[in-house]
Amino acid sequence: MIEFIYVVCIFLLVIGSITDLRTREVPDWLNFSGIFAGLGIRLVWSVSSFDWSYILEGLTGFGVFLAVGVGMFYLGQWGGGDSKLLMALGALLGLQFNLSYITVGFLANLVFFGGMYGLAWSIGLAFANWKKFKKQFIKQLSKRKRWRAVIIGFSFGSLVLAFFTPSPLFRLFFIFIAFLVPVLNYLIIAIKSVEAVCMYTLTKPKDLTEGDWIAKDVYIKGKKVCGPKDLGIEKKQIRQLIKAKVKSVLVRSGIPFVPSFLIAFVITLWIGNPLIYLL
Repeated sequence: MIEFIYVVCIFLLVIGSITDLRTREVPDWLNFSGIFAGLGIRLVWSVSSFDWSYILEGLTGFGVFLAVGVGMFYLGQWGGGDSKLLMALGALLGLQFNLSYITVGFLANLVFFGGMYGLAWSIGLAFANWKKFKKQFIKQLSKRKRWRAVIIGFSFGSLVLAFFTPSPLFRLFFIFIAFLVPVLNYLIIAIKSVEAVCMYTLTKPKDLTEGDWIAKDVYIKGKKVCGPKDLGIEKKQIRQLIKAKVKSVLVRSGIPFVPSFLIAFVITLWIGNPLIYLL
C-alpha cells in the first residue's frame, strides 16, 4: 500500500510542478483530490488491516502540514496552492515522530533543497535581467551604508576572537562567522534586488486570478478595495476592479515552489533523511 501512496505523491507533484511553472498556480482540484485520496486510502488501509494507526498517521500528517502551510502562507512565502499541496502530502504520507520516517526526511530535504532551489531561481532571474538587477543592487547597497561599519566591525571582532582562541574548533567557528555575515548581507541585498526587478508586474484586472498577491493598495472613490494585507485577492474584489474600469494593479509574483517539493521527495526516496547521516 505504501508504494501505491508514493506513486500518488509523485503524480500530484509532477502535475503540480507543471501547472506551477506554466501558470504560477496549483489547481484546487489537484490539491483537494490529494487530501481526500490520502485520507481515503489510509482509512481503507486501517479498516482492511484492523489497524487504526494508518488513518491516525494520515490525520497527524495532515494537521502538522496544515500548520506549516498556513504559517508559510501568512508569512508571504508560499501561495495558497503550495500550502494545500503540502497538506495533501501530509495526508498521504502520514507522520510518525521519528527520524527514520519518510515525512520527517521529506521536511528536512525540503528545507535544504528548497532553499537551494530558491537561490538558484533567483540567480537565474538576476542574470536574465542583469542590467536592471545591477542598477537595483547598487541602489539597495547605498540604502544600507549605515550597516557597513557594523558588519565590518562584527567581522573584525570575530577574527580577533579567532586569533586569541586556543581551541581549533572555536577558531574555525569564529573565522566562519567573520566571513558568513558579510556574505549574508550581500545575499539579502541581491534577493531584494531580484524581487524589486523581477517579481512585480502591472496587470489588468481582467487578467487577475483569485489568490494573486496585490503589492500596492488600490482605492476606488477613496475606499480601499484590495492591497497587500489581503493575502490574495478575491473574486469579489476582481469584479469591483473590472466594474470600476481600473486600468492596472501592481501584482507580486513569487517563485514557482512546487518543483522543489518534487525534488525533495525524490531525494528522500533516494537517500532518506539527511539528519540521520549528520547525527
